[in-house]
Amino acid sequence: MKVAAGTGLQDQAVTELLALSGRALPLLRRWAAEDPGSGTARALLTLATSDSLSDAALKDQLVVAHRDAQAAGERAASLVYGVYLHTHRQFRLTADHLIAHFARWPADEVAGLLIGAFAACGEAAYRVHGDALVEEQSALAGPDSWAWTSWLAVTRAEQGRVREAHRLARQALEIHPRSGVAVHALAHAEHELGAGRAGVAYLDGWLAADPHAVQARHLNWHAALHSIACGDFPDARRRADTALERGDVGMRAGVNWRLMLAGQTPAGRSDVAQVRDLLAGPGGTAEVFHTFNLALALAVEAATDELHALAYRTATDQRSDFRDVLTPVVQALAQITEGRPAAAAALLSALGERTRRIGGVRVEREIIQDTLARALAGAGAYEHAARLLRHRTAGRRHHVYEDLLLTARAPVAVPGPL
Repeated sequence: MKVAAGTGLQDQAVTELLALSGRALPLLRRWAAEDPGSGTARALLTLATSDSLSDAALKDQLVVAHRDAQAAGERAASLVYGVYLHTHRQFRLTADHLIAHFARWPADEVAGLLIGAFAACGEAAYRVHGDALVEEQSALAGPDSWAWTSWLAVTRAEQGRVREAHRLARQALEIHPRSGVAVHALAHAEHELGAGRAGVAYLDGWLAADPHAVQARHLNWHAALHSIACGDFPDARRRADTALERGDVGMRAGVNWRLMLAGQTPAGRSDVAQVRDLLAGPGGTAEVFHTFNLALALAVEAATDELHALAYRTATDQRSDFRDVLTPVVQALAQITEGRPAAAAALLSALGERTRRIGGVRVEREIIQDTLARALAGAGAYEHAARLLRHRTAGRRHHVYEDLLLTARAPVAVPGPL
């Protein structure tokens, strides 16, 4: 089922939202204003603005949206209920609801906006079920559905089926060149293929047509990684300083830690006090991947004492992902900032495939492998480090970064790893 037929404004708003376009929000606001009784319009506007709403405002908007949607029919009511669950971060319940929703309304593109709930559950069984659901719904929608083809490209990229992901992303972009989901999947695939400057040029050209796209900052982060891959470190620093905002602590830390692992000067860094405040806040340890990013920010600042304190905190956490996976990663980062690469390498080597439980996606988690490789090299285990990265140095067109992980000695004056 494609986007439901409706007014031109409704169709345009939904299309732009599916594309994660910068034009979506003005159109959603206009649709909701012109049709205040549309529960779907109110729900999608709330979905698009949920990060800026208080819990009370979020609930109020979606209660009204669900009431209005019930008058429009079961499909609309089901969609709005899914939005309610997703925006309240009830990801497991969202996933369960989507299974039932798609059973009744196959290939519903608007409901596909919530498909990320399966991965957000943080459980392998849900992730596998979500992948299978995307495959099924994409097949039902057919190759003309650029939305489902885009989501399938994302799924294939995360499964490591990189060339298939690349082909699917290109296929979706041929149908709808402004698909933000497809261009994001393409960025993931091209990262693993080592696109380098070609990847940067494509992302810059795509963003020039919609500089306010929902993922503009994140796509600039991907461009920074492409630049690091081919050794254009000034461009990576420029993007971290100009395209990322103060609140983008994780993305900035990700760029800077990679730069420092390669022996390069970092971009403008995070304020340790800001990171400390984020860790102390209610969301500081709400999700393991968020806490991991804050730990990277501390490592960039060589905040060894704070890293040890965080490791002590996560080691006593009742959640196994925090206790058993994040703790040794944070401990390893602390060891690196203290100049003990062998100890860091031992901690990270013992984790193996469990690092997947850190959350995020392959491109984001790869920084743990980067850190291990650099720690091994720093400890003199060059052959081990080279074996660890062989699939990257052999399979990526540009791998200046990987080469530096195996050889660099940080010349920078600022506190940095190894």
